Amino acid sequence: MIRLTVNGKEQELDVDPQTPLLWVLREQLRLTGTKFGCGMAQCGACTVHVNGTAQRSCVMPLAAVQDQQVTTIEGLAPSDDELHPLQQAWIDEQVPQCGYCQSGQLMSAASLLASNANPSDEEIDAAMQGNICRCGMYGRIKKAIKNVAGVGYFDPARGEV
Repeated sequence: MIRLTVNGKEQELDVDPQTPLLWVLREQLRLTGTKFGCGMAQCGACTVHVNGTAQRSCVMPLAAVQDQQVTTIEGLAPSDDELHPLQQAWIDEQVPQCGYCQSGQLMSAASLLASNANPSDEEIDAAMQGNICRCGMYGRIKKAIKNVAGVGYFDPARGEV
């Protein structure tokens, strides 16, 4: 049995410990917001937070997150009735086109802002470099991140507003 906390809820799973976290999230826990892209940790579509840090779930074995805190896109918002500031910025800047990469993009951006509340353009580029958007929305993504960072209401100590 593997124990972990996903989006604040304790989970105990009887799954092969070498199963990639992505497939456990999608198939056992039915959290399908995290996407499969490349399966090699190169595109970022599968990004989740492990203890607040952006990680690629497609190559992370379940055993690596034993007793850890995992947050998926479904757990990013503070409640079902309220969007995370980045999610609202994504809407405001009309970031999503096809939308496939967006959960991974959002999770990477949230991890960046949790560790650096006011990143420079270069720091945003470095943090988001491993997230591929086939629609080319990189400019809008950067603008949305800067809009949230520029407001100064992101609390890096809590990882939320």
